[in-house]
Amino acid sequence: MSTQIRLYLDAALSAGHQVELTTDQAHYINNVMRLAVGDGVILFNECAGEWAAQIVDARKKRCVVEVTEKLRDPEATPDLWLCFAPIKKQRLDFIIEKATELGVSTLQPVITRHTIVSKIRTDRLHAQAIEASEQCERLNIPDVKDAVSLAQLIKDWPEERRLFVLDERGGALPIHDALMAHREGPHAFLTGPEGGFETSELDLLRKLPFVTPISLGPRILRADTAALAAISCWQSVIGDWQEPLRNRFREE
Repeated sequence: MSTQIRLYLDAALSAGHQVELTTDQAHYINNVMRLAVGDGVILFNECAGEWAAQIVDARKKRCVVEVTEKLRDPEATPDLWLCFAPIKKQRLDFIIEKATELGVSTLQPVITRHTIVSKIRTDRLHAQAIEASEQCERLNIPDVKDAVSLAQLIKDWPEERRLFVLDERGGALPIHDALMAHREGPHAFLTGPEGGFETSELDLLRKLPFVTPISLGPRILRADTAALAAISCWQSVIGDWQEPLRNRFREE
């Protein structure tokens, strides 16, 4: 048994079809991993599923692979959004990577009054989500949205989607109780910045009919820890962690 390299490729995939990898992917395959003609890789995307492929042309800045056989059909992703106030770079990277691994379908940065990060590069977050999907055998990538203000998020919010807001002021439902009370989706979480939400922001959110304030218990959690703890609870209570584990190891 061996683990082959997985690459997300936004292209049509079918047996016998030859595909040229992106420049970055070619560099990774040829110069970092030092694969050669005849070596195998795995390609995937949300429309085509997962396919085995073989390198047929490998040069310094170019790599062409030929698709050989389908390994998995496309799979549905749990319909869960994570709306989060951007935090400092390393911890933001952690949120993107782990939320992708945990199966979030949409990542929405939200600018709050205490948000201290001024520049949010959506393209970089998108690249990180792709890399995380490649590593965790996910068959699609989260939809990474451009940052919006909290006011804009509320204005455009689809009211049929329940928004669980992490609110540690007291009086919020424990997360398990909130999930059991609102089992029917779709759902989303909203987490604050390092300094937390401003009181006026929480007061406004609590007045909205689609918002449920939730608590994650007695300990004060960092913003990144809180986001991932909430997603994990959701997956455990009503998400796809209740599905049987598939055997994804492939014999070579």
